[in-house]
Amino acid sequence: MKNYLIVGSSSGIGKELAKQLSSQGHTVYGTFFSNELREELNFYYLDVLDDNIDVSFLPESLDGLAYCPGKIDLKPFNRIKNDELHSDFDLQVVGAVKVIQAVLPKLKMNGNSSIVLFSTVAVQTGFPFHALVSISKGAIEGLTRALAAEFAPTIRVNAIAPSITNTPLAGKLLSNEEKISANGNRHPLKRIGTPEEIAEIAAFLLSDKSGWITGQIIHVDGGISALKTV
Repeated sequence: MKNYLIVGSSSGIGKELAKQLSSQGHTVYGTFFSNELREELNFYYLDVLDDNIDVSFLPESLDGLAYCPGKIDLKPFNRIKNDELHSDFDLQVVGAVKVIQAVLPKLKMNGNSSIVLFSTVAVQTGFPFHALVSISKGAIEGLTRALAAEFAPTIRVNAIAPSITNTPLAGKLLSNEEKISANGNRHPLKRIGTPEEIAEIAAFLLSDKSGWITGQIIHVDGGISALKTV
């Protein structure tokens, strides 16, 4: 059985991923940021933007890391403020860099480990009002390929690029059945994704079953990035 660190495991895809890996018998070290969850979850508090990230709760060797924190803030480009840009980039990119640097010795010690990051379909398929999230996630895709090259052959690095998924993160976009239906109908498969579906891909990429896959951006998006059906 393996040791996995899931950053952002208190909700959405991260929570489902932690659940799936635990059910397979693996040891999951999950982290959360919201203080009110401290007593409800048997996970560890972690601020990914701390100057000195404390990972002393982890074992000496790690088999994999998934970095799940994210934001979806859609707005016209001319309304993006500098503090919003920095806040978004800090959480989604700087936080990932800090965590990877903090646990890199543990991943290297394993000799055959995996990192999974998260992008968005909006990076390679342009959508209106997605500039803010696309800036950060575009950087994640670049980081994925750069690290995959630098860490090969001992650490594999891949990213998942979902379309809209039914998680708390997308709550404002999916706040009623009409919005859920409208968003689903934009996709060739005529529905939105589930956290279970995205987590299954992440679990696969963390596992030895994906041992010959690295540097890839895996699109799990109901076909919206590749197909035009109307």
